[in-house]
Amino acid sequence: MSAPSQPSTDPTATPSIASPLPALDGPRPVVAMVMYPGMTLLDLVGPHATLAPTMEAHLVAGTLDDVITDSGAAIRPGTTFADAPTDVDVLFVPGGAGTGGAMADEELLAFVADRGARARYVTSVCSGSLILGAVGLLQGYRASSHWTALDLLPLFGAEIATERVVIDRNRITGGGVTAGIDFGLTLLDVLQGRHVAEMTQLAMEYDPQPPFTSGSPATADPALVAMIRAGVEPVNQAVRDAIDQRRLAS
Repeated sequence: MSAPSQPSTDPTATPSIASPLPALDGPRPVVAMVMYPGMTLLDLVGPHATLAPTMEAHLVAGTLDDVITDSGAAIRPGTTFADAPTDVDVLFVPGGAGTGGAMADEELLAFVADRGARARYVTSVCSGSLILGAVGLLQGYRASSHWTALDLLPLFGAEIATERVVIDRNRITGGGVTAGIDFGLTLLDVLQGRHVAEMTQLAMEYDPQPPFTSGSPATADPALVAMIRAGVEPVNQAVRDAIDQRRLAS
């Protein structure tokens, strides 16, 4: 059997309990994965499951208290904004129903702005791109988001892109929720090469075969599209409110 990936020596990084992937030579890239109340569980877990076996993944939040996701599941951070690594290879921000609240969290925004200015790659999945936009990290970049939030991107000076994963220079943004695994594999390819990305994909048995064709607004029943838009509108309104509050405060 292959040896497990090299464990991180940083106690704040998520430990790699067991991995079918072989050990890699050289240092493991460092990724800071931002957490906040109301984030979507899969927005974080999909990328984390993809990246953690070969990267030093830090789950970062304002405190070490459990973070309650928008599905009710709790995740414990490994470190705080104050204690997280200063220099990271990747800054990652998930999205979710709590996006508007995150955009009103000055400590979170300060962390995203600081690490985003330092990171080799600034990344997000779903409406996490709106949080990047809130601190000016998407000005002049092509970016993606959840399909219901795409029209908010120009409010931050970003250009809407509809690919599932969008790379524009050192910005890598994914579409909604399940795009997190595609995003993670894309990032592995960029940072560690196609071989590592393909090994990870196989280890995860990521071979999606959805039973329906309703995974995109382009193929779903228009009635379903309208229903989801209506359901997500309060989340998008919270984002608009946060934008307005920041403009009033500036």
